[in-house]
Amino acid sequence: MKLLDLKDRLKLYVILDRRLGRGVPLCDQARLAIQGGATAIQLRDKRMQGRDFYRAALAIKEICKEKGVLFIVNDRLDVALTAGADGVHLGQEDLPLQAAKKITPPGFIIGISLRTPDQAAAAERGGADYLGVGDVFGTSSKPDAKTIGIEGLKKVCENTKLPCVAIGGIGVHNVKQALQAGAVGVAVISAVISQKDIAGAARTLRSLVS
Repeated sequence: MKLLDLKDRLKLYVILDRRLGRGVPLCDQARLAIQGGATAIQLRDKRMQGRDFYRAALAIKEICKEKGVLFIVNDRLDVALTAGADGVHLGQEDLPLQAAKKITPPGFIIGISLRTPDQAAAAERGGADYLGVGDVFGTSSKPDAKTIGIEGLKKVCENTKLPCVAIGGIGVHNVKQALQAGAVGVAVISAVISQKDIAGAARTLRSLVS
């Protein structure tokens, strides 16, 4: 995928979550977020059994494919590949980027979570396609995450050529700050998935991400 195309598809990156989704099934979360303008959907679930996670990935892949929305699987490269996802997102403690690159086909997208310019440089050298940078503002979904603030986000964005997606406590009140710091888009959970009107919340955020 060309870099400009990828940047456009990372503008509003919605992460699905069963716990924070107020009982709304994952597939419905995806449909509603896309209806509101989400440009990328990530499936993440640390507690779901492998078979159920794979089935969810298959179903959400079809929803995203129909709407032309990027579909990323968190952590589970095996599921991402077998379900036909567009890519995988890996954290610092997940499968190493170099190992993932060995078994992924051309055009398969790999995103990396990080918080420092040094980590960004390593990801860029290793062939990552985009970076998830944060925790920027503090988030309830990962209470143990270390907050880097706007200055931390800016430092990473200034020291890499890869597109950066800001994550952590992003909402309508601070999305512009994240973009001004150099992020091409924002990744959200609670700001969309935890809202009573998922589509409406996504629509509002999407209007703020140019």
